[in-house]
Amino acid sequence: MAEYSNPTYSCRNCRNPLASGAHLLSKSFLAKSGKAFLFSEAKNIVEGPKEHKQLITGIFKTAEIHCNICGQALGWKYLKAYDLSQKYKEGKFIIETAKISKEYN
Repeated sequence: MAEYSNPTYSCRNCRNPLASGAHLLSKSFLAKSGKAFLFSEAKNIVEGPKEHKQLITGIFKTAEIHCNICGQALGWKYLKAYDLSQKYKEGKFIIETAKISKEYN
């Protein structure tokens, strides 16, 4: 039963594993397509160019993230937060739930 408490989140398009349930920090974020998850770590991704983005909670320096196999846009990585109350997001990943599948090994 323990294996069910730690799923893997994979690219919905090509099933490439992207993040572990052990690294899931929050399920209460929003992105372009709607609901999104905040992860402390992500793998098998490619970061796009750095850009400044105005989001609901302030201005951030971010990089879009894509699946390293199929190129699907997944969300973004927070590189820098300019508001002190948002610093906890730095180095974390937003992955849109519409772009991932939850899998159990």
